[in-house]
Amino acid sequence: MRQLFGLVITLGCIPLLLFIQNQIQAETVQTETLHESIRDAVQLDAPVIKVPVQMKDRNGQMFAEEYVEWRRPINLKDMTYFTRQIFLKSEDRTFYDHRGYDIAAIIRAFTINTATDDVRQGASTITQQVVRMRYLSTEKTYERKFKELFLAAELEKQSTKDEILEMYLNEMYFGNRVYGIGGAATFYFSRPLDKLNEAEIAFLAAIPNNPSLYDPLRHFDRTKERQERLLNVLVKQQVITPEQFEEYRQFPIQLHVKKKEQDFPMYSSYVLEELKQLIARSEGLDASLLKAKTPEERQRWQDAINRRASDVIRQGLVIETALDPVKQQHDENRLTALIGSGGVQAGSAVIDNPTREIVSLYAGAGYRKTDFHRAFQAVRQPGSAIKPLLVYAPFFESGPYHADTPVNSANICIHGYCPRNFGGYQFGTTSVRDAFRNSYNTTAVRLLQRVGIDNAFKHLEPFQFQHVTEADHSYTAALGGFSKGVTPLELASATTSFLDGTYETPRAIRAVKDIQGNVLYHWKETPKTVWSQSTVKSIRSLMQEVVLTGTGKGISYTTGYTGAKTGTTDAFKDLWVIGMNDRYTSAVWIGYDKPTPIPHLRDQKLQLRAFSATMQN
Repeated sequence: MRQLFGLVITLGCIPLLLFIQNQIQAETVQTETLHESIRDAVQLDAPVIKVPVQMKDRNGQMFAEEYVEWRRPINLKDMTYFTRQIFLKSEDRTFYDHRGYDIAAIIRAFTINTATDDVRQGASTITQQVVRMRYLSTEKTYERKFKELFLAAELEKQSTKDEILEMYLNEMYFGNRVYGIGGAATFYFSRPLDKLNEAEIAFLAAIPNNPSLYDPLRHFDRTKERQERLLNVLVKQQVITPEQFEEYRQFPIQLHVKKKEQDFPMYSSYVLEELKQLIARSEGLDASLLKAKTPEERQRWQDAINRRASDVIRQGLVIETALDPVKQQHDENRLTALIGSGGVQAGSAVIDNPTREIVSLYAGAGYRKTDFHRAFQAVRQPGSAIKPLLVYAPFFESGPYHADTPVNSANICIHGYCPRNFGGYQFGTTSVRDAFRNSYNTTAVRLLQRVGIDNAFKHLEPFQFQHVTEADHSYTAALGGFSKGVTPLELASATTSFLDGTYETPRAIRAVKDIQGNVLYHWKETPKTVWSQSTVKSIRSLMQEVVLTGTGKGISYTTGYTGAKTGTTDAFKDLWVIGMNDRYTSAVWIGYDKPTPIPHLRDQKLQLRAFSATMQN
């Protein structure tokens, strides 16, 4: 009977044992899943941190900064012993001994919080604070706290103590959108961390505990009081002596808050655009963009370029540029004064002849960052300003012609297209010089016919006009009649080819460096010969005639040589001047953003005065 009872009991316990076994297996799987999710969470890429981008002019002076958060990351090895100790002794004295969390501190905090029925007492190690900054919210709940402990333990397995301390010192918040001890040093004192003394470092160390309460810009006295408490902690921990405490405590703290540099947004906005081009060229993305066959494919590659540029920018950059700040300020002042406040706008680009670098850009009156930039975004029909590049230079290249070669300037009709000269004047045989100087339309169309449309447009290819397409291959192009057009920067850039017959795209960026000073990108261009010397000589002579006795009469003759070509479009909706002197090459456009006739401004020769302004130092 006893055996039978035992058998019944055993059989009855089998389901219970199976249930317990299943529960144990489920708990094991759940635990493994939890550990895997924790490891996956910590192994995510480091959070996206946007480090400032700084721009420097040709003299090495900073003129613009781009940032939302101010940061200056520093390697731990470059931080002083004092800097490390003031945070270690005040935040986590057992940092180098624990495994990411401090059990004794947790029990103490739990006891206090339970007694008060509230969650106030903290027990976070530096590792936990890094985890919280990177991966968690700041809400004070036990659920979040337990997850923080697991993540901290995993982070300790994957990183060294020094790496974690470096993360902490570079990522903690110092108020006023400032992150990291390096950023705090340059923001509050306008000096790098290694140029601060112990008193100033201790003052900064007082902020992160409560950035609002200890904001030195609003509550300086509170910050100073906490600084002294931190110094006292170092005395008790025997990091400094009482005598040093008194010395540091009495040292006067004088804030020198950093001012965000935002000079010359007309230039800096273009630099950021050129940066995308430079990155795309350096990494081969531009080649893929050019090979794209559909608008959708081109958009995908453009999006890829934008994403890559964003990735590079957020790492922090120093961009060295060719900006001439004196010239930029001069051009902004003069052009703004000339066009006034009636709604008419202007765009210009000025290039330094010896270096072929962009030294000045004018985006329009009242320009603010991210506004429409008329120097490189205003695509307008160029009128007769295109004639030197599309008509006359190709004509000189096509045979033994020169400025005094006789040409037929009589009226002409080609397949129903019958251009007329300004004022309806008719001419017979003239010299190329007269036709160019007075901008005869009939001559330009006839010369384009002689050169051949496709051959003429091949001469434009080195200049890479972005909006000139096959659809523009017509005789109307001889007079600047394009389906879309060109920008002032594109015209100014192409005009530099008449300096000596060679061409390399003018740039604003000289070099792109990381915050340690290593060169990441720079333009690699080789000048290409695009015109013969005889063509250059002829074009320069013709452009000089325009200034002396032609449509450009009134342009200031500022150096030994000044040459130009004017251009207008139908009903005088666009006024152009391109040209050069011994120092600069420039293109100026004047008009309304919504094309509107402005014959009165042409009569006032506003475009000539604007061009003259850009030719001055």
